[in-house]
Parts: sequence; C-alpha cells; structure tokens
Amino acid sequence: MSTEIKHERTEQLVGEEAKRIAVISYITIIGMVIAFVMNNDKKLGFASYHIRQSIGLCITGFALGIVGIVPIIGWLINIAGIFVLLYMWIMAFMNAVNGKETPAPILGKKYEEWFKGI
Repeated sequence: MSTEIKHERTEQLVGEEAKRIAVISYITIIGMVIAFVMNNDKKLGFASYHIRQSIGLCITGFALGIVGIVPIIGWLINIAGIFVLLYMWIMAFMNAVNGKETPAPILGKKYEEWFKGI
C-alpha cells in the first residue's frame, strides 16, 4: 500500500510540473524558451504539447507582423489578425491552466502537424 501512495503522489507532482511548464510556455517568447529548456530533460507530454502550440502562436504573430508592413491592406489584416491571435492565445492558455490537451482554436490542429517533431 505504501508504494501505491508514493506512486500516486509522484504522478500527481509530475502532472503539476507539466502543467506549470505548459503555463510558462504561453508567457512571452522568453517564457516559451524557459519552458522548452525546463522540459528538455523531462520530456513531459503535456508540457511538450503546449510548447508546440505556443511556438505556433509565436510564429503566427511574427507572420502577422510581416504582413503588417504592407500599407493599408496589410494594416487591416494585421489588426484583425491580432484580435484573432489574442483569442487563440487566451483559449490555449486556459487549456493549459485547466490541464486540457486541446489545440488552440483555428490553427491548433495545424500546429500539431507542423511541430510534431519538437
């Protein structure tokens, strides 16, 4: 019985650690790098999933910044895209906080495909 309790506690701690790393990954680009380094040795599946989602959101934001360079139409796309990106980020962040391995809305499934090697 004692070993079962220890195993359950260890599993719970790993879950909390993975959750913590996943949440950190959504807090700026620096947080994503910190989460990537924290998860590098442990390879926690939940944390890796959210790090991949976070990388996708960062790259999408970078692409929107490039599009925003184009006058008028680029600015309009950029403004609309920022609000969509903010919605995607909030939903993905809430999934990490709640312990759900659910993709970010709209592009989350694509992020899973594109970054499955990370």
